[in-house]
Amino acid sequence: MPLSNRHLLGLYGIPREDIQLILDTSSTFREVLERPIKKVPTLTGKTIVNLFFENSTRTRISFELAQKRLSADTVNFSTSMSSTKKGETFKDTVKNIEAMKIDMIVVRHQSAGVPHFLTKISNANIINAGDGRHEHPTQALLDMYSIREKFKSFEGLRLCIVGDIAHSRVALSNIHGLITMGAKVSVCGPPTMIPRGIESLGVKVLHSIDKAIQENDVLNVLRIQLERKAGTNIPSVREYHNYFGITAERIEKNNPNIVILHPGPINRGVELSSEVADGPYQIILNQVTNGVAVRMAVLYLLGTL
Repeated sequence: MPLSNRHLLGLYGIPREDIQLILDTSSTFREVLERPIKKVPTLTGKTIVNLFFENSTRTRISFELAQKRLSADTVNFSTSMSSTKKGETFKDTVKNIEAMKIDMIVVRHQSAGVPHFLTKISNANIINAGDGRHEHPTQALLDMYSIREKFKSFEGLRLCIVGDIAHSRVALSNIHGLITMGAKVSVCGPPTMIPRGIESLGVKVLHSIDKAIQENDVLNVLRIQLERKAGTNIPSVREYHNYFGITAERIEKNNPNIVILHPGPINRGVELSSEVADGPYQIILNQVTNGVAVRMAVLYLLGTL
């Protein structure tokens, strides 16, 4: 069965069957990445534009690699060298790009709602690679795929998202996706970083990192987003680490079987100690590898609708 929507704008309201299909298809492409020749002709003839208005390392490279592994033609858009610097509107930029006969747009933007707006002005398939504080669906999907690799099932799995929830688009996508798949989700952080009313999404709120480690099977640890002024919500990053930082000592004391995820980039010595970031509890580099497979699956499923 195909996906129920021709765009991937977020995981809010996405059917369980769609998530299952993406994760199952990701397994197929994960096997492709282990071959000597890591390429298939699936999207030959398709042209995909990576429209990134925000800085990115992992997400942009991951999408570009996924596109090349599927044999699609890839065009990277750079805002620093675009006509938007000359006063061209976002809408006119997109319309001019689309006039070059492209099939799909992967967009990352600092403003929430831009991917949805693109669906109104473009005939291309739209994939949200992160929009403001809204959602980052492919990051959540690769997190979920990495968790499924480890635990096989989401039913009854206990996962806590730790850190700067208020500024995180990763947190929101993970909450929607994991709850849809049957996991029990909680969030943990300083009260100033937990949005009011977040319990209405079906999550439990914790303010003790020790309790979060004790009660959960997985921690998905978020960084403090200093570029979004998140530092004003805490006295200092040093104090944040003292109260909410994940250390090997805390893990050994509370739950040595905990699994640590992190969407990157890591602020070492803030949300994770280097011992944890490089240690046996984490599957962070697995997430990066799985990200290419998951994005291949999304591109394939949308590109062949």
